[in-house]
Amino acid sequence: MGKITGFKEFERKTPSYLAVQDRTKNYGEFVVPLAKEEVEQQGARCMDCGVPFCHTGCPLGNIIPDFNDQVYNAKWQGALKSLLSTNNFPEFTGRICPAPCESACVLGINKPPVTIKNIEVSIIDYAYSQGWIVPQPPAFRTEKRVAVVGSGPAGLAVADQLNKAGHLVTVFERADRIGGLLRYGIPDFKLGKNHVQKRVDIMEKEGIRFMTNAEVGVNVPLAELKQNFDAIVLTIGSTSPRDLPIPGRDAVGVYPAMHFLTQNNKRVAGDVIPKDVELLATGKNVVVIGGGDTGSDCVGTSIRHGAASVTQIELLPKPPPGRTVETAWPAHPGPRMFSTSSSQGEGCQRDWSVQSKEFVKDENGNLKGINCIRLEWKGGKPSEIPGSEFFMKAELVLLAMGFLFPETKNFVDQLGVEKDERGNIKANAKYQTNVEAVYAAGDSRRGQSLVVWAISEGRECARHVDEFLTGASSMLQSKNRSLTEVSA
Repeated sequence: MGKITGFKEFERKTPSYLAVQDRTKNYGEFVVPLAKEEVEQQGARCMDCGVPFCHTGCPLGNIIPDFNDQVYNAKWQGALKSLLSTNNFPEFTGRICPAPCESACVLGINKPPVTIKNIEVSIIDYAYSQGWIVPQPPAFRTEKRVAVVGSGPAGLAVADQLNKAGHLVTVFERADRIGGLLRYGIPDFKLGKNHVQKRVDIMEKEGIRFMTNAEVGVNVPLAELKQNFDAIVLTIGSTSPRDLPIPGRDAVGVYPAMHFLTQNNKRVAGDVIPKDVELLATGKNVVVIGGGDTGSDCVGTSIRHGAASVTQIELLPKPPPGRTVETAWPAHPGPRMFSTSSSQGEGCQRDWSVQSKEFVKDENGNLKGINCIRLEWKGGKPSEIPGSEFFMKAELVLLAMGFLFPETKNFVDQLGVEKDERGNIKANAKYQTNVEAVYAAGDSRRGQSLVVWAISEGRECARHVDEFLTGASSMLQSKNRSLTEVSA
């Protein structure tokens, strides 16, 4: 694949970023793409490695060596077909996926891996610029009707696949815009919402019906879904945040991260936020509790607000700078290996092994700061270090400690769908719940995970729904090929 000696001749090269002082003035994407010729050269670095471990690293099973080789040979339309054969939305994953495929790249054993993620997004962005991505309604309709509840990446993947199979798909979204996590959970500077809307517009032209401000069990009666649809797919995400119930939690100034991020995305979209509920970091000392992607998104957003300071603290110890025995190739180290996100590199202080003990309030109930203590980790277990107590000044604390399970009170419980021991929707290997014709996919089934896993779950769930509706699915497994094609 690629050029036989390409990995010896060419060094890894990734897109650059706009300078911090420029990009933090707005919420636009700040990646400076490589030139087309530079991307083709990066495709040349893909090795003829015999066993492409990148396949196993990618939850979608993208056929990465194929599109790398096609890009190297300037066969961009062929590369697009290869990419879309397994991935419905490379314009999303190419921007926000942490690229476990690159962690599994064989070249990465002793050299910087192939720039798979950048090649992926370059293919789809070039395809859009050339007008190759056009609506392609299915040639026939089965007249089977499917309701998809939730329009995040899993829901969109389910809808896209089932629509291509000829079924009549309606997506119900309780928010005012389509996209779920893609729309309101991820800042615009990481994923511009023009990319989301572009794809939604295409899907709508292909025949998918989108219903916004439609909350099943509230203003959309559950009985209507059961009566009007042959199958229901639950892709409602995992949206119940992990809380931090310590003294002073009721202080004014302590909020779940997603409240802060969602509101800011609405503001960037042009919505007017009422002053009495507006969350702004402007001029405040901000502490973000949680070291993951959501926490990093809070950091970047707070900096763009003009925060006086931004500090991100983590309960766990600081990760090692490189791979260890536990994260040996081809595993994806994720948070178990030290890294600095673009947001963290914009001016964030970071601290590890810190436990929050109390939110300190003033006489009016407003947050003044956090009483903390340092931890010592031994054998994977923490213990408090005597005498290490300290106070962190903060007028705004954002809790970014992950999510526990989906919100089910309005209609999932009414459906009688069983949940597992973690509170997620329980579904079997075919993504079917205990209720006939009701399926579940994405974070609401597997728990909080990556966007790429949500798309994979959506694709695989759609295959089983198609089989249920027709007796035999025309879709192949998600780690193979799909019905997706592209206009020549």
